[in-house]
Amino acid sequence: MGLFGSRRKKHGLYYLLPGMTRANREKRKRVFRWSLIVGTLAAAVFGGILWAMNR
Repeated sequence: MGLFGSRRKKHGLYYLLPGMTRANREKRKRVFRWSLIVGTLAAAVFGGILWAMNR
């Protein structure tokens, strides 16, 4: 142990800004996928309603 604490390297802690960690990237990817799925379903339902009204 050095004078100023542990000399062991801390792996995986390099990021420029808060929220740039691996866990945050995975969470954002999961939220993005679910938002695409929900958006597609909502568009399909809305399109079906408009199609049914115009028949």
